[in-house]
Amino acid sequence: MSKYYLLQEAERCIGCSGCEVHCKTNKGLGVGPVLCKNMVVGPVDVKGMPRIRFVFMPCFHCEEPWCMNVCPSGAIQKRKSDGIVFIEPSLCIGCKSCITACPWGACQWDPTRGKAVKCDYCKDRLDQGLKPACVTKCVTQCLQFGEASQLPDNRRQRYAKAMAAESFSQM
Repeated sequence: MSKYYLLQEAERCIGCSGCEVHCKTNKGLGVGPVLCKNMVVGPVDVKGMPRIRFVFMPCFHCEEPWCMNVCPSGAIQKRKSDGIVFIEPSLCIGCKSCITACPWGACQWDPTRGKAVKCDYCKDRLDQGLKPACVTKCVTQCLQFGEASQLPDNRRQRYAKAMAAESFSQM
């Protein structure tokens, strides 16, 4: 599993698809491939009102990636330092085995390049000390990125502060 985790607070997401657009811009991708998908769920009933939720679906950087196991050219690799699964474009032969193998649809076809592409948490940005493009451009800041061991604490802290503020306002 990757050292990193990308967490979405679905209740804050407005479905603007800014994450998808900035991912594509950062990777220089055209219209076709979508490396992080904002899936629509609903409408669902929330306290008697119809609501639509959005679920962010990037690559999960699996412990034992099926895409990597089926790649005949060794193009799909996993960094030992942090567990990020990525495609080395110079090795990709365009066989699409990874696209078929990934149960999450993380591997996508880029018709312009004739190669497979996937989310790599913007490893080039991470190596510079920056966060992934989708996270930095999220207008509602519903996407959080960091080490997996630290993110749940951040979310719990935000929830606790919100609950405390709500309780205080009712006094």
